[in-house]
Amino acid sequence: MWHLYQFPLCPFSRKVRLLMSEKGIGYELWRANPWDGSEDFWRLNPAGRTPVLRDEAKDLTLCDSGAICEYLEETVDRVPMINGTAASRAEIRRLVALFDENFFLDVTMPLLHEKMKKRIVMRQPPNGGILREAMKAAHIHLEYIDWLRMNRPWLAGAQMSLADLAAAAQISVADYLGGIDWAGHEQAHDWYLTLKCRPSFRPLLAERMEVIQPPLHYSNPDG
Repeated sequence: MWHLYQFPLCPFSRKVRLLMSEKGIGYELWRANPWDGSEDFWRLNPAGRTPVLRDEAKDLTLCDSGAICEYLEETVDRVPMINGTAASRAEIRRLVALFDENFFLDVTMPLLHEKMKKRIVMRQPPNGGILREAMKAAHIHLEYIDWLRMNRPWLAGAQMSLADLAAAAQISVADYLGGIDWAGHEQAHDWYLTLKCRPSFRPLLAERMEVIQPPLHYSNPDG
């Protein structure tokens, strides 16, 4: 059995969880807050970041969501999520990088710092200016998703792929923290609602971060 070390609002852990659920791979969640500085966790991943995937029976530890997803794609044939031609796979990887890097840096990371870390760890109020800039950046990213959806059934092409899971993982955290305004983004919203209705998404929508409650629409598959 895989053990996935994560915390509820880690977008990269969410991406791995979605992939594992879509592929039908069993796992157990183990809580790991990187800001706690646990020596046991740092021994698993010297980078000190979640997610970490561990199989005790095989004495196998995998770190970094990108490396974990590639490993699962190479070793589990069911429901491939980096699929299609070489060009199609390159497009999937491009979009995964866009959301893992740009969306995270522009939107998810500042929201996590201001609304989660400052409240739970630093005991400080959020910076309203930083929150407004993150929401503006989210608007730009959602416009791009609108454009992709007007030209493709899914973000990277004709089939759901890891690109959709990576994007939805980031957006779900930003949405939990109240950083997403769906007004004017009907294409992106319809795409996200489709993913929210999938069985793989339900555990994410049910999970809560202590002392931080999401907006009422967050766990509503129709909202």
